[in-house]
Amino acid sequence: MGFLFRWLALTIAVWAATQIVPGGVWADGTQDLLIAALVLGVLNAFVRPLLRLISLPFIILTFGLFLVVINALLLWLTSWLVSGFHVHGFWNAIGASLVVSLVSVLLGYSSRRRAQPRIVINRPPSPPPPSQGPPPGKGPIIDV
Repeated sequence: MGFLFRWLALTIAVWAATQIVPGGVWADGTQDLLIAALVLGVLNAFVRPLLRLISLPFIILTFGLFLVVINALLLWLTSWLVSGFHVHGFWNAIGASLVVSLVSVLLGYSSRRRAQPRIVINRPPSPPPPSQGPPPGKGPIIDV
């Protein structure tokens, strides 16, 4: 169910990019849009981590702005792989990647989509430490 939600969210994000960047990004039909979102999701899952690792110095140097270029390159690669999905030019790819990123964040689809499972170990409470005597002021009263 989670896969379908992420795919639908990414499809809506790519559709929004085709509407906001007209003439620069378009799909020939709904089926091409669905396939493009599926291919983009697969590229985000498998190719994007490798590109992020290779370009880590550029990402650090540009304070993370190079991630937009990586997203644009993945969108361009998607248009190359899917014949009915088109991205015309690098700057249109940059604009579309910004739109896809923004809409994906708003819809809840992101690279951190699954929380890591927490391991909880229930241990029995430890026994109190042995006392050396009553605490101060609680012992017997000695009158001299």
